[in-house]
Amino acid sequence: MDPARKRTVRLVVALSAAVLLAGALVYTSFSASSEARSPSQLLSAAEPGRTYQLTGKVVAGYDREGTVTNFRVRDRTGNVSVPVRYEGVLPTPSVPGARSSWTSASRAASSSARRTRW
Repeated sequence: MDPARKRTVRLVVALSAAVLLAGALVYTSFSASSEARSPSQLLSAAEPGRTYQLTGKVVAGYDREGTVTNFRVRDRTGNVSVPVRYEGVLPTPSVPGARSSWTSASRAASSSARRTRW
């Protein structure tokens, strides 16, 4: 086979593989994402056992027992809030009034935070 043709075939194969890998990366990124919900949206349409990304402001006051912290997150505009149970060390931005985003699992009337998304 002609050396110029070999280079062309290799280039086409390499570019095709790069396009396939980029497409797979984009598909994985978008299929794994979830829409962030406000506390009022979570209260009105939460299904027990599902995981939601919760966004809002941390309400003043919390209860801590060891590594478990109970606090409330409210809408950025409004007064609707939901209880959150966080297990682990809280990140610094979790002070009252801070804008936060939490991944939580819905359980009846409360949420259990698993990890933070900033």
